[in-house]
Amino acid sequence: MKKIILITFILIGHLTYSQDWDFEKPDYKKIEKNIQMEKSNLFYKTLMNRFQQADSTMTLEEKRHLYYGYIFDENYSPYSRSSYRDSLRVVVQKEEIDSLDLNKIIVFTNEMLLKNPFDLNAINYQLYSLEQLGNNESFEKRMIQLRIIVDALMSSGNGKSKKKAFYVIYTSHEYDLLNILGFQFGGSQSLIEHYDYLTITENEAKLEGLYFDVSPCLNSLTKMLKK
Repeated sequence: MKKIILITFILIGHLTYSQDWDFEKPDYKKIEKNIQMEKSNLFYKTLMNRFQQADSTMTLEEKRHLYYGYIFDENYSPYSRSSYRDSLRVVVQKEEIDSLDLNKIIVFTNEMLLKNPFDLNAINYQLYSLEQLGNNESFEKRMIQLRIIVDALMSSGNGKSKKKAFYVIYTSHEYDLLNILGFQFGGSQSLIEHYDYLTITENEAKLEGLYFDVSPCLNSLTKMLKK
């Protein structure tokens, strides 16, 4: 089949790249403290419940605590791989996809999202399937969740330099952000200190590449190697 719709097209008209929007890098120590306060609106269990319910009223501060606070969750594992990913790949690579296949995609991606609620690739495939099946209610729910994640990511930087890097908790989100911003990966990825630098092809913004702070990923990897 033709390549399933990219997140870029789902969000078309919602985001345009600018080097000057307001952003703030996450303060992980402050976030860790805030999400443990049970009576606070930033308490992590409350935030995750609101995310699962697709609460569109979440503030940017709450979205940021939800996304970046996940690194303190016991289930956070940035380099783990869902066993359903291969099953999903078999379906989406078919030349023709029918309603049965679309429902399979929804089942597989639901399982993937149970393991990683911020898997943008899984959300993307599910949005495509839900739209094709005409399931508007579930589509809108997933779209709200997608926007919550993207809003948090976009609030962290613009990627123009190390100082203004995007902050991600999964390296896969680097490539998702490229798509969302309308850029194409230039083929080269470099780890510089705790930053990933991805080159991008020729673009109107005249950027050669973008920086991503991947500290949580590297810290998690270090812990894994010590075990």
